[in-house]
Amino acid sequence: MNAEISTPTSTPSAELTQRLSSTPRGARLARRLTAQQLQAWGFPHDSDLNDTAQHVVAELAANAVTHGRVPGRDFELRLSLSPDEETLRIEVSDARGDRELRFAVDEPDGERGRGLVLVTLLAAAWGVTQRAVGKTVWAELPLGPGRHGS
Repeated sequence: MNAEISTPTSTPSAELTQRLSSTPRGARLARRLTAQQLQAWGFPHDSDLNDTAQHVVAELAANAVTHGRVPGRDFELRLSLSPDEETLRIEVSDARGDRELRFAVDEPDGERGRGLVLVTLLAAAWGVTQRAVGKTVWAELPLGPGRHGS
């Protein structure tokens, strides 16, 4: 497992922050918003980074609305490019800090708990940061080659 606990140490060069309803519709909108924002930043919809980021956001947002939901409270999506534009940081914050993240590797036939395994496989690093109210689950993806215009 490559989960870490840390905080960003530099100011992002580009950032998007959006609050969304803690519903399945909100989770779907988070994925669509990610695809559109990465397109605007020069990573086409059909690029590996855009596709990977959409998968990571889908998993983290689904967890936020399924396990981190507090009635009447939204979740927050934050996307940021590092100043050197080598890393995309994805953060999904929810209002519940009282539940630990779990892997379902001990339940091979289970229907839940595989999302974090996927995040572990796709992200260069990921972790959890506790907040005053709730938690933020973050993942970092290397930008690599393939940016439109690079």
